[in-house]
Amino acid sequence: MKKITGVYRNQNMHWVGDGFPVRNLFSYDRLGQAISPFLLLDYAAPYPFTPTKEQHGVGSHPHRGFETVTIAYQGAVTHKDSSGGGGTIQTGDVQWMTAGSGLVHEEFHSTEFAEQGGLFEMAQLWVNLPAADKMTAPQYQAIQAQEIPVIHFEDEAGYLRVIAGTYAEQQGAAATFSPVNVWDGMLKAGHRQDVFVPVDHNTLVVVLQGEMLLNGHQKVLDNSIVLFAHDAEPQIQLEALTADAKFLILTGKPLNEPIQGYGPFVMNTKQEIIQAFEDFNQGKFGEIPVQEHHR
Repeated sequence: MKKITGVYRNQNMHWVGDGFPVRNLFSYDRLGQAISPFLLLDYAAPYPFTPTKEQHGVGSHPHRGFETVTIAYQGAVTHKDSSGGGGTIQTGDVQWMTAGSGLVHEEFHSTEFAEQGGLFEMAQLWVNLPAADKMTAPQYQAIQAQEIPVIHFEDEAGYLRVIAGTYAEQQGAAATFSPVNVWDGMLKAGHRQDVFVPVDHNTLVVVLQGEMLLNGHQKVLDNSIVLFAHDAEPQIQLEALTADAKFLILTGKPLNEPIQGYGPFVMNTKQEIIQAFEDFNQGKFGEIPVQEHHR
C-alpha cells in the first residue's frame, strides 16, 4: 500500500461572493510542491438556498497561470468569461476553464436554480499550468455528465467517474496540459475498494462526505484530505465505514517548478505576478460581453 504522509481536515466555512459557502480543503500556500500540479480545492458542501430573483455568486474577477475545474454535485452554475467561454453546468457536469494568459470571469447560480431554490453542492479545484503553458490562450471545456466515463465497482459498491486522465482503460473527458487524474467517486457503507495510481505522481484522496478507512488503518473524516508518499507502491485501499462516502482522487506528475501566487494569479516568479496585475489593470484580460449581462 502507498504510505500515508499526512491527513488534514478543515471544517471552517467561508463565503466566496454570496453564492458559494466553501471549506478550503487544501492550498499551495500551505502544502506547496507536495500537491503539485494541484493548487487548491474548495468544497461547497450541500447548502440550502431559498428561491430568489436575485443573482447569487461571484462577480467579474481575473485569473492567470492555471486552470479552474468546477464539479457540480447539486444545483447549477452559469459561467461567463472575457474569452467568450461560458455556459451552465448542472448536476454531474464539469467545467474546465484554462485561464492561461488571463481572463476575467463570473460565476452565478443559474437563473433557474435561483428561482427554484434547493440544495447547492460544488467542488472547485485549481490545477497549475506548466511554465511553458502559463501564457497559453484561454480555453473553456464544458463537460456534460454523460461524457464522463463511469467505472462501477463490483457488488454495486459504488463508482469512479473519470473526469481527467485514465482509469481501468477509460479515458477521461477533459484535455489537460500535464499528466493528471481527476476521479470522482462514491463508495457505499461497509464496502472496500482497491484503487491503483501512477507511482510517479503526487497523490491525494479528498473525503468530501462520510468517513473512510484508508489502507486498513487510517480513519479519515469528512472535509479531509490525505497525502501519500512518492513511493513505488501503486495501491490505495478505500473503505467506507458507517455511511456512504463521497470522495475525489487526484493524482498528477509534479511540475517541479517554482510556485509564486498572489490572489487570483499563480505564476513562477514575483515579477510575473506584478506583470499580471499591470496587464489586468491595463484592461489586457478583456471584458465579459455586456449584452447578456444581468438579464
